[in-house]
Amino acid sequence: MTTGTPAPAPAPTARLGSRTLHRVGYGAAQLDRLLHRREEALALVRRAVGLGVDHVDTADFYGHGYANDVLREALRPEDDVLVVTKVGAVPDPGGPLPLRLAQRPAELRAAVEDNLRGLGVERLDVVNLRRLDVGPGLRAEGEQVVDLDDQLAELLALREKGLIGEIGLSSVDLEGLRRALPAGIVCVQNAYSLLSREDEEMLRLCEAENIAWVPFFPLGGAFFPDVPKVTEEPLVRRVAESLDVTPSQVGLAWLLHHAPNVLLIPGTADAAHLEANLATAHVTLDAETLAALDALASTPADARK
Repeated sequence: MTTGTPAPAPAPTARLGSRTLHRVGYGAAQLDRLLHRREEALALVRRAVGLGVDHVDTADFYGHGYANDVLREALRPEDDVLVVTKVGAVPDPGGPLPLRLAQRPAELRAAVEDNLRGLGVERLDVVNLRRLDVGPGLRAEGEQVVDLDDQLAELLALREKGLIGEIGLSSVDLEGLRRALPAGIVCVQNAYSLLSREDEEMLRLCEAENIAWVPFFPLGGAFFPDVPKVTEEPLVRRVAESLDVTPSQVGLAWLLHHAPNVLLIPGTADAAHLEANLATAHVTLDAETLAALDALASTPADARK
C-alpha cells in the first residue's frame, strides 16, 4: 500500500509544556530488565541521547528505583533532556503486583520527594498524576479513592515551592481532564493505540488545548490479554511488509500521523530495538494507507482477517 495521494509527513517536533521536543522519546520502564547489567543500562540511555532523544519517561516505582538511579548517572546537564516522572503508585515488592496505589496527597508529596532523591535533582521537570480512572490495570478502592481536586491542590503547592516544573495526568477520564485544565496540564498519558481509541474525544481536546498526548501501550497490551495487539493486526502486517518496516513501526508511525500533539515514549532494554523505535519518526504513511488504518477503528476484530 504505497500508492495514492501522498500524506503529509508527521512534524519532527511537538510541544510538551514549555519545551519543543523530538516526537519519539524513551520510556524507562524496561530498564529493570538490565538490573544486573548496569553498564548496559547506562550505555543504552547514553545511546538514546546520542540518537537525539530529548525526553524520557520514568517513575520511582520502575524497578523499585532502579530506572531513576540509572538515569541519574547516565544523563548530564548538557544533554538538556526533559525527564517526566509520575506519582500515584509506589513499589510493592512483597505484594501480588510489583506496585500499589498511593493516591492520597501526603503520598503524592512523598513520591515527589522520592523522585527528587532518585534522580538527584532539585526540581522535577514534569510530574504526571497517575489517576487510574480509565484503562487497564488497578482501580482505586477504600482510602485510595481521592478527589482529583485534593490531589491537584497538593501538586500545585509543590509547583509553587519550585519542586515541580509542570503537571500532567495519566489514566484520567474526560471529565477529570476538563476539571484539571485550570491547573495548566501539559500532557496526558492514557492507554491508546491504533486498535484502542476510546479516548479519541480526549485526544482532540488535548490537541485544542495544546496539551501533549503521550500514549502508553501504544502497540496494545503486552500485559493485558483483553487489550488488542497492534502488531498482530493483519492489515498492519501487510502495510509493514509493503514498506519494508516492522509492524511495530507501522503502529507507532500511525500515532505520529494521527495527531500533531502525539509524543511517543516506547521502552526497550535492547539497543537495536531502541534504534528501530526512533526510526519510526521517518516512516511515512500515504493517504490510502492512513485511510485503511483509520477504518480499523470501526471494523469488528473478526472482520479484519
